[in-house]
Amino acid sequence: MGKKIAYLFSAFLKIGAFTFGGGYAMIALFEREFVEKRKILENDEFLDLVAIAESTPGPIAINVATYVGYRVLGIIGAIVSTVAICIPSVAVIFCISLFFDAFLENEIVASAFRGIQVCVIYLIISAGLKMFKKMKKKPFPLVLVFSTVLGLSAVTLFAVSFSSIFFILIGAMAGICAYAIAKFKNKRKTEAEK
Repeated sequence: MGKKIAYLFSAFLKIGAFTFGGGYAMIALFEREFVEKRKILENDEFLDLVAIAESTPGPIAINVATYVGYRVLGIIGAIVSTVAICIPSVAVIFCISLFFDAFLENEIVASAFRGIQVCVIYLIISAGLKMFKKMKKKPFPLVLVFSTVLGLSAVTLFAVSFSSIFFILIGAMAGICAYAIAKFKNKRKTEAEK
């Protein structure tokens, strides 16, 4: 049990400390650590986890940490993982708050953040492409992915105020409708065979 606690704490502390850009930038690191390297999660389970972590309240990184910790070591694992991923952010924000005005005016810091922004964009796109490659290429998910990308692009291009939460809710409703239609078709097929 001690080794599992140490592993969870060190893994989430490392991811929290060396990932800039929030939860989306962490997705690639989560996948590498818990799907590819340690095989704690399967690919499909990881895709489901990201969808759930995104659609539930709270930061995606904390939601993933809590789930993985719980999966590995129950309640204790969830607590250890959640605390570990939060420590770096809390420490950095606390330090920044002490010197906030001077911090923002420093040209070196401003330049560093411009460079970090480019890397964060790459990490987010990389994670999205990896998840897309591993997704089952059935018509419904493909239509949903491309519809979402087109919708988000249009909203951004025309500067329309439309929360990404609505895209998540629309996707959830589309999934429920697709499930209900498939269930209805199977029921009719079963009745026709009798």
